[in-house]
Amino acid sequence: MTHLDAWILAFALAMDCFAVSVAGGVVLRRVQWRPMLLMAFLFGLFQAMNPLLGWAGTAYFRDVIESVDHWIAFFILLFLGVRMVVGNFKEGETKFFNPNSLRVVLVLALATSIDAFAVGISFTCMGLQNMGELLYPLCVIGFVSSLMTLAGLLFGIAFGRKYARTLQAELWGGIILILIGCKVLVEHTMC
Repeated sequence: MTHLDAWILAFALAMDCFAVSVAGGVVLRRVQWRPMLLMAFLFGLFQAMNPLLGWAGTAYFRDVIESVDHWIAFFILLFLGVRMVVGNFKEGETKFFNPNSLRVVLVLALATSIDAFAVGISFTCMGLQNMGELLYPLCVIGFVSSLMTLAGLLFGIAFGRKYARTLQAELWGGIILILIGCKVLVEHTMC
């Protein structure tokens, strides 16, 4: 794997992080560095660690994970998205998608990085056989995912400030999560 291949792969994997973090930024509505940095760190960490786990577990889990990874990501994102949409229409209730909640951020980090597990499996197929060969692509994936998460949060905050009152931010955030889940499902079932 060349250095350019690692960067291209990293940007492809980070697009889900960006899209989900836009929804998070819309819900946050203002810059809050602690939850934003935590989200960026965890998204980057999960995106970097799942390929490592996929690579390490190739011999044991290849068939099982490849056949259901898209369904797991779809149902997690669908569940969170539907809860956000329903929460948008309930007056005075606690919002379900809270980017300040560690549990919510961990679930989103897992959901956006499940396809990265399959990338780890492909690393084995590409002939990457030791940690030395994996270190650069994994670091690039984590770094780019963290940056794209921060960029998405800031974009969502900027967009949310201007349009949140009229566009119902939580409703659109939920719709975005559902669409990402559908995209993951379609990409994996149509190939």
